[in-house]
Amino acid sequence: MNLDRNSVIGFVLLALLFFGYFYFTRQGQLQLEEQRKRETDSLAALQPKMDPATTAMDSLRADSASRVAAAGQFVTAGGGSEQVTELENAVLRIGFTNKGGQPKYVRMKKYLAADSSPVSLGATNFDRLSYRINTGPSNTAETAELFFSPGKVSSNADGSQTVDFVLSDSMGRSVTHRYTLKKDEYMVDLAILINGVDQLVGKRTLDLNWQVKAVQQELDLEGEKRESQINIYGKDGFDYFTLKDGFTRKWEEGAKWISLKQKFFNHTLLSGNGFSYAEVNTRMPVSEDTSRWVATASTDLKVPLPAGTSITVPLRLFYGPNDFPTLKRYGMEDIVNLGQGFYAFVKYINRWIIMPVFNLFSGFIKSYGLVILLLTLIIRLLTSPLVYTSYLSGAKMKALRPELAQLKEKYKDDQQAYSMEQMKLFRTAGVNPLGGCIPALLQIPIFFSLYSFFNSEIDLRGKSFWWSNDLSSYDAVFSWGTHIPFIGNHISLFTILAVVTSLLISLYSMSMTPDQDNPMLKYMPYIFPVMLLGIFNGLPSALTWYYTVSNVITLAMQYVIQNFIIDHDKIVAQIQENKKKPKSKPKWQERLEAMQEQQKKVEDMKNKTRKK
Repeated sequence: MNLDRNSVIGFVLLALLFFGYFYFTRQGQLQLEEQRKRETDSLAALQPKMDPATTAMDSLRADSASRVAAAGQFVTAGGGSEQVTELENAVLRIGFTNKGGQPKYVRMKKYLAADSSPVSLGATNFDRLSYRINTGPSNTAETAELFFSPGKVSSNADGSQTVDFVLSDSMGRSVTHRYTLKKDEYMVDLAILINGVDQLVGKRTLDLNWQVKAVQQELDLEGEKRESQINIYGKDGFDYFTLKDGFTRKWEEGAKWISLKQKFFNHTLLSGNGFSYAEVNTRMPVSEDTSRWVATASTDLKVPLPAGTSITVPLRLFYGPNDFPTLKRYGMEDIVNLGQGFYAFVKYINRWIIMPVFNLFSGFIKSYGLVILLLTLIIRLLTSPLVYTSYLSGAKMKALRPELAQLKEKYKDDQQAYSMEQMKLFRTAGVNPLGGCIPALLQIPIFFSLYSFFNSEIDLRGKSFWWSNDLSSYDAVFSWGTHIPFIGNHISLFTILAVVTSLLISLYSMSMTPDQDNPMLKYMPYIFPVMLLGIFNGLPSALTWYYTVSNVITLAMQYVIQNFIIDHDKIVAQIQENKKKPKSKPKWQERLEAMQEQQKKVEDMKNKTRKK
């Protein structure tokens, strides 16, 4: 007892010593921090107070002096005033600035952003296209920081427009950025003409830096982030990478073009001679950021230069929609996500079946909701043989339900024996237990192709149908401020309809299953629709509308096939006739029964051992 008491006293004393040590140490730290704060405040009080306007002016003077020094022999390029020159066609209005001789903003004429203003690309302070040149014996500068001559616009015979920005020095060296915008084109041709390349660049490679900031264009910002990617056409063809914060990737073998793709629009830089090297770094906003931007991409590229003193570097800039026919003209149609990754094969279903049918109906029907309805009817018509096969198999399984119930009662304590007898019954009756599953599995590629199609079809953007204002986004009939896991901050009415119709299909299908006593089957009809609620609630209303129509057609087909097409008495008679015929077991069934028999023997041996 004394030893226990002494141990307790010792632990208490140690605790008090530790407490005292940490307490007095913390007090010393607080006193030291207070002393340092007083010293910092005293030093700040001794500094002369500067007027904010004066400070800003001094900063501008310092920046101006720095630019003048960096401009070197390009004296006029170090200072000046920014001037914007516009080129315009039927689809674009582009503003070019003489500061850097580069695009300052691009506005779409046929598309509106979520706030009803024209979609604007490349219009932030982050966006730029620049490379470093030698401006003097010991000076270099980024072209984005130099002032070119004001843009000179000229009209061409083919209806295109050209604007030139020139940077020149007293030695006859010059850099010209020549932009050409053709009629009805989203592609802008850029020719960089360098006179005196040996002195201005000093090597046969141009180190290009291209920065792009993707700002929100759609109502659903999170959905837009989810669909945004880095796309590149490299040595091995097209490749894509889902955007994430801190993503970095290098392509040592080079690339033909690289693109920052948003859900429905993209910024793409192309090189006529290809890039010999590419490296991209991306950033994405943190969850607390409220500035409504999607991502930034900073790309370093190496452009091989041709031989000669005066050279031309051919580049192109694409600012436009992710429209399949438009992008196909430039070999960039893979930017439109019609199927990627494990389901890349479904893009051929979309290109050869879904898109042609959709475009056919949309050519003479204004309502895209009705177009989707007709598209659904066509798809269900094409898959109806699979559906009939599935229901016929279900009817056969239903006819065997009484015999299966008898087997279950007979072998209720021996699951192994029940399984063997069940397989024998299926074989003698000529029923394939997987006959109803295989047709359903074959329809999965169709669903994934439509999932990709409705998420990427720009023609659905901004199109309304019933209560949905935008078929390319979710139809929120109720919204709230708090984000609820699995649901989000809204509820979609088309999703509710899809869930309810899926529940009806599940309940009907359950009534057709032979094993009514399986406890798992009692809950399956409810689990799948609930999963759909979480999955579909944030998806485009075009997809949930399609799924709703498809479910209604399924219910109608179930009723008609089961009640008017399939003759249940004939099925029962056929099963009885099949039982009389001699059957040869397939090899797989022989192996399966052999395995079951062996397992049964092992179980019997175990039971005998336990009894002994």
